[in-house]
Amino acid sequence: MTAAGSLRTVSWLAMAGMVAVLAMLAGCRGRQAAPPAPAPVTFDKDVAPIVFASCAPCHRPGEVAPFTLLSYADVVKHADGIARMTRRREMPPWLPERGEFAIVGERRLRDDQIDTIQRWVSGGMAEGNAADLPKPPSWPEGWQLGHPDTVLTVSRPYMLRPGGEDVYRNLVVNTRLTADTFVRAVEFKTNGAPIHHAVIRVDRAGAARGRDGEDGQPGFDGMAWQSSQDPEGQFIGWAPGRGPILSPDGMPWKLDRGADLVVELHMLPPKTPHAVQPAIALYLTDTPPVQTPLTVRMGSRLIDIPAGEPAHVITDTYELQVPVDLMSVYPHAHYLARDMLVTAAFPGGTTKTLLHIPQWSFHWQQDYRYATPIPLPAGTTLSMRYTYDNSSGNGDNPHTPPVRVRLGPNSTDEMAELGLQVLTKSLADAARIVQSFADREAQANVALGELRVKESPDNAEYQAFLGASYVDVDRYADAIPHLEAAIRLDERASGPHNDLATALMSQGRLAEALRHLQRAAALAPRDEHVQFNLGNALNRAGRPRDAVTAYERAIALNPAFPDAHANLGALLFAHRQVKEALPHFARAVELQPNSAVLRTNLASALAASGRYDEAMRHVRRALELNPEYEPALDNFRRLQQMGVR
Repeated sequence: MTAAGSLRTVSWLAMAGMVAVLAMLAGCRGRQAAPPAPAPVTFDKDVAPIVFASCAPCHRPGEVAPFTLLSYADVVKHADGIARMTRRREMPPWLPERGEFAIVGERRLRDDQIDTIQRWVSGGMAEGNAADLPKPPSWPEGWQLGHPDTVLTVSRPYMLRPGGEDVYRNLVVNTRLTADTFVRAVEFKTNGAPIHHAVIRVDRAGAARGRDGEDGQPGFDGMAWQSSQDPEGQFIGWAPGRGPILSPDGMPWKLDRGADLVVELHMLPPKTPHAVQPAIALYLTDTPPVQTPLTVRMGSRLIDIPAGEPAHVITDTYELQVPVDLMSVYPHAHYLARDMLVTAAFPGGTTKTLLHIPQWSFHWQQDYRYATPIPLPAGTTLSMRYTYDNSSGNGDNPHTPPVRVRLGPNSTDEMAELGLQVLTKSLADAARIVQSFADREAQANVALGELRVKESPDNAEYQAFLGASYVDVDRYADAIPHLEAAIRLDERASGPHNDLATALMSQGRLAEALRHLQRAAALAPRDEHVQFNLGNALNRAGRPRDAVTAYERAIALNPAFPDAHANLGALLFAHRQVKEALPHFARAVELQPNSAVLRTNLASALAASGRYDEAMRHVRRALELNPEYEPALDNFRRLQQMGVR
C-alpha cells in the first residue's frame, strides 16, 4: 500500500468514526430535546379567563344573549357551539380585520385563545383545579358609568309578538328638556328584551312624534332614516357587548330643548310575546364642545343587484378638498353585503387600508373609532368597495329564491353607505366639506331619479322624486314637466304641488305657483315646508301680512325650523320692525350656528339696534365660516369705520 493509499485509508476511517460519534450525539440530543407532553387544557386555568373576559359581558342575566356563560356547567353545555363560533370568528362579534390603524374596543380573540378553546373541547373538556379558577366577573349595579343625569324610556311598552321574521321598530322618546344641554355619554339597557341592535337618533322637527302610535302600538315600523338624524357629528349605536357610548373627549353633542329621541330597534322574534321598553341613560354636561366633529357620508344610490349574482361590486370615491383628521367610520349595508374595503390614497402615491371587513354581518354593525385620529391631507382620495352576494349560496339572503334587489330603507332592500366622522382645521373648511357632500348627494338623487323614471315613467312617486331632485340642483325648467306628470298621476300628493310651485316661481310664474301652494296647503295642512314656501310666494306677490301669517304658521308647526325664522326675520326687518325681527334671527342662528348667512343677518339687525359689539362678534364668526362672503365683509368694513373692533 502506497503512502497515499495509507493516508486515504486513515481519512476514511477517521470520517467513519466522526460520523458514528455525530450519530451518537444526535441521538443523545434528540432524547434530551424531546418536549414534555403538553399539560392538559382545563376550564379553570385556561378557558375560564377567556370566557369571563370576552363572552360573559353579553352572556349573563339581563343581557341580550340567550344563555349565560358564568360557570363550568354553563360553558360545557354549549362547548361545541363555542368552539365552532370562535373558530369561524363569529364570536365574539367583531367584523374588521386587524389593520394598521388600531380601533377602540376591539373584541377579537387572539389565535392562541381560539386554539386553547379548540384543544379544550377536543381534549375532553376537563374542569381542572378549583384553585386555578379566577374570580367570577362582576358588573356594577345599575349603570356602568354611575348615576345618570336622566333616564328616558317610552311611556308604555311595545309588545313584540312571535313570528318568523326580524322586527324593525322605531320608539319615540320625549326628552322633556326645558333647556338645551350637551350629552357626554349614553348607556342603553334592553331590560331583557330580545334587541339585536339599536340606533339612537334625534328628531328636532317632531316628525316622528306625528307617526308615533299610528298602528295602535308605541312607535312605528321600518327605519327612521327620513324623519330623524344622528346627533351632530356623532353616531349613537348600541350592539351587544358595546357598553357605554362615550363621546370623544371634549366633544359632547347638543340635545335641544323639546327634541325627541328616536330609538331604531332591530329585534329578534321571541317564542312568546315580550314587552319591549328599553331605557336610555344620559350623562350631561353644561360645558359645550371644544371641537365639533362632522359626519359625512359616501355611498351609492344606483344599487341594482341581479338575482343570483354572487359577487356584485359597488364603489364610490371622494377626493378631500380640505385636510381632515378621520376619527371613525361607520359602514352600513343589509343582508347581501359580504366584503367591505375602505382605503385612502394619499397625494404622494401611498395607499392605506382604513377598514377591511372580509365577512360582513348585518347583525353586528357598529361604528369603529380609531385609537388615534388619522390625518388625511387635502388631495387624499377615499374609496369604498362593497361586494354583495345575491345568490342562493348566501345563507343570509332574505329571498328564496333570490330576486333583483335595489336601493331602499327596508332590510330586504340594500344600501351601500360609509359614514365618516372627521375633524376639520377651521370652520371655513367644515363649511366647505359639508357643502361638497351636500352637492354630491343632490346630484346622486338626480341620477337615481332619472334612472327610475326611465324604467317606470308612469310611477307618480318616481316622477315626483326626480322633479324635486331637479329643484334641489336649480334645474327648474327640467323639474316642471316631471312634477306636472306626478300631479297628473296622483293629484292628491302635496309634495309635487309644493315643489312645482318653487320651480314656477323661479320662472316668474307667480300666480300659478300660488295656486299650487294653496292646493298643497289644503292637502297637507300640517306641513311646515308648504307653509314656508307659501310665505315666500306671498311675500314675492307683495302681500307681506299674509306672508307673515304663513311663516308664523310654519314656525307653530315646527319651532325648530331655521329657514322659517330667518325669512320671517328678514321680512320684518325689511319693513323696519327690527325689534320683532331680532328674536327670529337669533333663533335661526341658534338652530343653525354654522351658517355665515344667518350670522350676517343677525349682525345686521343687531347693528340696526345699536348693539355694535354683538354685531361685530357675529360678523367675525360669519367670516370664520366663509372668509369670502361679501355681505359679511361689507358689514365688517362698516363696523370698522364706526370704530368697532
